[in-house]
Amino acid sequence: MTPSSSETASASGIRANVDDLNQQILNGEILSAFEQYYADDVVMSEVGGEPRVGKEANREYEEAFVEGIKEFRGAEVRGVAVNEEEGRAYIEWFMDFDHEQWGDDTQLEQIAAQRWEDGQIVEETFYHA
Repeated sequence: MTPSSSETASASGIRANVDDLNQQILNGEILSAFEQYYADDVVMSEVGGEPRVGKEANREYEEAFVEGIKEFRGAEVRGVAVNEEEGRAYIEWFMDFDHEQWGDDTQLEQIAAQRWEDGQIVEETFYHA
């Protein structure tokens, strides 16, 4: 389904929002970035996994991820693609960390595929390498 022009009215700012979101994550401000850029009815999932529906469920997931980090060695945005007209963004991430549940020496490579409406992410799927 293609978003209407009213749904993508803020699409001209998607690239700026994506860049700001990414910078906040790189600065370790994951949870404040989540509050700013994710819609109340956001649906998030890992590819092939059960979707997490709503901001509260996804906030709990993000908080558990952040709280589980034992050591964070770095992150890098390797690429960004934005389709302003369709309200889509794709970010290639690399992260290096130790995590209580994910294990030590985690080298996470992922693509975050996002759908934006009215300046917020309404859907995000993570594809892991």
